[in-house]
Amino acid sequence: MRELANGLRFPEGPVALRDGSVVLVEIESRRITRVAADGTRTTLATIKGAPNGIALGPDGKLFICNNGGFLWVEEPTRLRPHGVPADYETGRIEVLDMVTGELTRLYDHCGDHKLCGPNDIVFDPVHGGFWFSDLGKVRARGRDHGGVYWAATDGSKIIEAAHPVPGGANGIGLSPDSKTLYVAETETGRLWAWDVEGPGKLAKQPWPSPAGGRLLCQLPGFRRLDSLAVAASGNIVVATLVSGEITTVSPSGEIVHVEKMPDPMPTNICFGGPDMRTAYITLSTTGRLVEMKWHEPGLVLQHS
Repeated sequence: MRELANGLRFPEGPVALRDGSVVLVEIESRRITRVAADGTRTTLATIKGAPNGIALGPDGKLFICNNGGFLWVEEPTRLRPHGVPADYETGRIEVLDMVTGELTRLYDHCGDHKLCGPNDIVFDPVHGGFWFSDLGKVRARGRDHGGVYWAATDGSKIIEAAHPVPGGANGIGLSPDSKTLYVAETETGRLWAWDVEGPGKLAKQPWPSPAGGRLLCQLPGFRRLDSLAVAASGNIVVATLVSGEITTVSPSGEIVHVEKMPDPMPTNICFGGPDMRTAYITLSTTGRLVEMKWHEPGLVLQHS
């Protein structure tokens, strides 16, 4: 494992670029930052609310899940989010032109409902558009449930595809053939799967599934789930909180590999490099971006 950057303010959402740099968000400082291969940092944008998951989209633009912001607890050795800030407006999907710096708001509601806290995003190369998760918002004595959404890249259409995900919809990814959508539910440690039937349309399981997903895997013990990536093999690679691990789950639901991390909150993983076997991992409470060789190649994402 090699440290590429430290002192980051709760980094998440890494995206590996072809030049060897990594674009990520610093949620607490509301920045989008590029970390070059030599560790040099460049601020691409500072955004109201708070950027969370990001993905490269059409024309090289960066599509951003803006969660609307958090309150923060800073301890001697770690930083962590909680609650809702006074300036919270709504969650939204935004688009950043990385050349000009222009930021465009694409969606902030679906029908009559405002987006709460968009979290993670993946583009669909088969059905078009993109899928994104909404974590919801947690308050002192209640929470807004999140869900799963599909949206067109031009701002013309958004669909609530699955709701509610009571423990917060977080990491999201597609199988290599784009026929299966995976979503990590944070508070319960559950990994859900849906068959994709079309743009914004998911096959639904009956009650008691809360949002129509089929339960692929529930991690043991006190483990919370964050972002995920998909390997070229179809395995689902999930950032696992509290236990401080990266957990690999097979498409049939077995835990096939566990990699221990030096932080209780490894929040995101993405793949890059010429052979897609370089894993970039955000260690968020200690503010670090690290890289390591992975035991299998990651899936090449659309627009990457």
